Amino acid sequence: MSRHYQSEITQFIHQLKQQQPALEEAQRRGRMLLWDKSPLNLDERARQQTSRIQQKPYVYY
Repeated sequence: MSRHYQSEITQFIHQLKQQQPALEEAQRRGRMLLWDKSPLNLDERARQQTSRIQQKPYVYY
């Protein structure tokens, strides 16, 4: 197998990044918005766990 082989998908992604240079930055902003959350402090986490109401095993009963 050649070391210089690139699949069609890889070629497409490289071409897309060349056409839209701001694409990676937009992806990073989207990730920060949806996934990168600030960690909760331990006091806040304990408060959330103690204030949680337990759900009954069968909610439609």
